[in-house]
Amino acid sequence: MSVNGFLLRAALGASVLAVTACTTLGPDFETPPAEIIETWDENSQSLDTDDLSAKWWSVFNDPTLDRLIELSYKQNLPLQVAGLRIFESRAQLGIAIGQQYPQNQQVNGGLTKIGLSENAPNGTPADDVYYNQSRIGFDAAWEVDFWGRFRRGVESASANLGASVADYDNALVALTSEVARTYVRMRTLEERLTVAVENRETQRRSYQLADIRFRNGAVSELDPSQALSLLRSTESRIPRIESQIRQSKNALSILLGKPPGDLQDVLEGPKVIPQTPDELDIGMPADLLRRRPDIRQAELKAASQSALIGVAKTDLYPRFALLGSVGFLSSNTNESSNGDTFNSDSLGYSIGPSVSWQILNYGRIKNNVRVQDARLEKLITNYQNTVLEAAREVQDGISGYLGSTDQRGFLAQSVQASKRSVALSLEQYRQGSVDYQRVLDTQQTLLNRQDEHAAVKGEAVESLVAIYKALGGGWEIRAGNAFVDEQRQAAMKERTDWGEMLEAAQQTDELPTAPPTGNAQPLLNSPYW
Repeated sequence: MSVNGFLLRAALGASVLAVTACTTLGPDFETPPAEIIETWDENSQSLDTDDLSAKWWSVFNDPTLDRLIELSYKQNLPLQVAGLRIFESRAQLGIAIGQQYPQNQQVNGGLTKIGLSENAPNGTPADDVYYNQSRIGFDAAWEVDFWGRFRRGVESASANLGASVADYDNALVALTSEVARTYVRMRTLEERLTVAVENRETQRRSYQLADIRFRNGAVSELDPSQALSLLRSTESRIPRIESQIRQSKNALSILLGKPPGDLQDVLEGPKVIPQTPDELDIGMPADLLRRRPDIRQAELKAASQSALIGVAKTDLYPRFALLGSVGFLSSNTNESSNGDTFNSDSLGYSIGPSVSWQILNYGRIKNNVRVQDARLEKLITNYQNTVLEAAREVQDGISGYLGSTDQRGFLAQSVQASKRSVALSLEQYRQGSVDYQRVLDTQQTLLNRQDEHAAVKGEAVESLVAIYKALGGGWEIRAGNAFVDEQRQAAMKERTDWGEMLEAAQQTDELPTAPPTGNAQPLLNSPYW
């Protein structure tokens, strides 16, 4: 039989063995059971249960907020990092797929000058002890995936890729909610600043009135002293609030991927707290399982670990491989020379199957399987806890929103009553029918009620933002968009040959949300070149 014929038959035999090797060890992953309530509590019955809008922040009808979220989505640096992790996971999947093919394919060659000992045992005087040897050849080794070791590796890497996408989505949910929360806090502080400034002017006029009456001998010095004390106390609030506003703007700058600085070009428009809608779309509790990225991420991490149990179990069984080597070898000994390297007489080869089996490993392999199983159970437990935490966060958000909304209504009435009290007390003080203490008390009460009202209005909006974050809304805006901006992609392509992988990783509709398991895996996946 010719050399080529032998190699062809050996390759065909290995292919048949690979195709028939369809046993897959380890468990096939199934979504773990998780307890979840059927409906939200009775206090939330006033809330609508339609599907949650992807752009939930649009319910506030605030163009500035819309602009901030748009810019943060394009420029936020931690979100870019999360997008780069998707490319990393995609490349790791490519490595796992490549393991299904011949694991070692190596061209090698060399020219060696050799000198042998003339006193070596079993040598003869006729032996050439000084000569040159040249070799060029090709070695290959293909471990057949008989027990599904490499298919489980692809399954695990595929689940990791899905988890990295879910991690990106989770980062996007956190980003949109944090931008909204920071923006609302800034607008709340600006309204509180307006309240402090307006009350400062009112108290300044009252102080002037008390001082005039004191100079005219109508009242004692106590009245202007009390008025001045309240005025300075109110003025002291202003620098603190202004500092908090600057800090909020700095936080927004970082969320937008910009150095701390002036955002006046972005924050134009009226300085008012966004208004909450009359009706909310919060969906049903079961929607959390498909909507919240962190729940999907926890599930996919468990799926990835489940496949690793199968990988570990394959070490309990023998490994089958096909080894081959072909090449030319020549030396300048006897009647040959290095120029004969590529002659047919210089051709040599070896090919054949191989089997290896780790025995007497003293429990290392079995205990590694147990380690992988314990890790899986931890991730399953974490998944179940993530579902419970998600429901709690929604319930807490609903409770906070409804409570702050009711409080906001009561405080609005209290503010109106306090304004009326200040007007009446000042009029009565001018007439001399009450002392200044009554004016002092009503003005202090008005300032506190207005400040509380502004704070509670902000809390109501922040609670609504917390609800939308807990419901997992906002990540849908990435559909059809790149995970990483074009500038970073260009820099990566300039450094490294990424082939079509960067473009492939952006096809979000094609990325796995759950990996194929067990015998659902193809025997050979298409490699990423």
